[in-house]
Amino acid sequence: MSAPSKGPELVIDGFPPRRARWVELATSADHKDLGRILVAGALGFLFIAVVELLLMRLQLAIPENTFLDPVTFNRMLSLYGATAVFLCALPLALGFFYYVTPLQIGARGTALPRLGQTGTWLFIAGAAVLYSGFLFTPTEAGVNPLPPLSGLAFLPDNGVDAWAAATGLATLGFVLIAIDLVATLRRLRAPGMAWRRLPAFSWAAAICSWLLLAIGPVMLAAIAMLLIDRNFDGIFFAGDAGGSPLLWQHLSWIFYTGAYMLILIFAFGALAEILPVSAGKPLFNRGAVIGSLAAIAVVGTLAWMQNMFTAPIGIGWMYYAMVMSLALIVPFGLVFFNLIATLIGGAIQLRAPLLFAAGAIVVIAVGLTAELGHAMVALGWRLQHTTDSTAATHFALVGGGVFGGFAALHWWFPKMTGRTMGETLARASFWTMLVGMLVAFVPLFFTGGGEGEVIDAYKFFNGTGVSGYNLIATIGSFVLAAGIVMTLANALLSREGGAPAGHDAWGGDSLEWFALSPPEPHNFDVLPDVRSARPLRDIRDAIAHRGERAERPASESQPVA
Repeated sequence: MSAPSKGPELVIDGFPPRRARWVELATSADHKDLGRILVAGALGFLFIAVVELLLMRLQLAIPENTFLDPVTFNRMLSLYGATAVFLCALPLALGFFYYVTPLQIGARGTALPRLGQTGTWLFIAGAAVLYSGFLFTPTEAGVNPLPPLSGLAFLPDNGVDAWAAATGLATLGFVLIAIDLVATLRRLRAPGMAWRRLPAFSWAAAICSWLLLAIGPVMLAAIAMLLIDRNFDGIFFAGDAGGSPLLWQHLSWIFYTGAYMLILIFAFGALAEILPVSAGKPLFNRGAVIGSLAAIAVVGTLAWMQNMFTAPIGIGWMYYAMVMSLALIVPFGLVFFNLIATLIGGAIQLRAPLLFAAGAIVVIAVGLTAELGHAMVALGWRLQHTTDSTAATHFALVGGGVFGGFAALHWWFPKMTGRTMGETLARASFWTMLVGMLVAFVPLFFTGGGEGEVIDAYKFFNGTGVSGYNLIATIGSFVLAAGIVMTLANALLSREGGAPAGHDAWGGDSLEWFALSPPEPHNFDVLPDVRSARPLRDIRDAIAHRGERAERPASESQPVA
């Protein structure tokens, strides 16, 4: 009789050595790793954008300054615009969306992880291409390279091509990440996580993802046409050959206006998570806030021609843009009202995230109030190419992208690292930034609205009434930069040396605080059954009353016939 056969045996000498952390990050498709890459990259490029802004403000500190020559100033301006929008604000918003949203909806990952991984590396490739321009000629075409000034007749070097390739790669990457987020929100929600129970930040992620799917291809088409015109004798924007330079303005401003709205929606989505928990009460009129964010995405993008009041478009289109811009008063007003109402009567805990959130509300409100003036056709035509428009735009976007982004950073930093950021340094950073913001950009309202100083000029002259304002603005820019650097330093120092935060650092209501800090690769060991818009509160209540239910007599637990 033969001996019984044995099953297969596995003999190992040990586990394979773990790869270096940078190798794991470079090859990872985990949404948490990719989200950290996007957020860290955005914060790094924020520092670079601040340096570029300071160089330009130094040039404009005194009349007829020669610190920068015109070409170098134009290069700094062009790089600053692309860095601030494509390499800082948009990836910062998408990085937090990509990290937090799958956790908030109870998913173990994303639906199309390789698509998100490809999108992240396209963003990195775009950044590399943009700054590789220093190896030959950086772009000199300004924040928005308008044809025909960006054509070969005026800029025959490769700078504009590098700008187009860089922004195209980054935009394509953002579109791929948006597709992954849309699929994840559609298919991977936890049991019971109906759309009506989705956290406000996840709703903001869904709205912004759909918005990117609308505006991203528009920008990609415009970039493709610009590259064809410059390199393959195309005529898309050649007015003397049957094309239209105005077409670029329409396509590019659709994207930039949509991106403007995306940054504000991201900030409001983050604030809608921070304020209720900090006040110890649910978000006031949650449905109105979410509906308003969707309205901002649609109506705000449709107002793109507000940026074209001085372009040769029909007066009817100008009034259309004005109506769309003024219509935004309703959704923006509802968001502000409900966020502030959430704080009223609450047991407020004034910690760093709430401080930055309150600052974001104030700074965004100033910027949007100024934008109301630009929405009026006559006044907008007068102010469009002045520093007044620079101040209005910076108040809104710095309020959303920097103050709102830093509020999100302080809020979700414990989830990302398991540690909290230093509270004392955070408070000092906030007040430094707020003072710097006011000192840096309020004077520009006076130089543009009162004295008519034009935008993007590399110098101004004595006797024009703007010398004192510009000097104050330069000083304020350095104060603002100091506050930003303090927060970046706080993040770097706290990553390893911050106080341990635990898994639920703030007593939150959404499911990301149900996971470990930082979360495991699979996010959750057990997927919770969601029964309300505040699932973690339900879990806490169930745990708190578990003992009471266990001790209740059997007769009390039976229904009465």
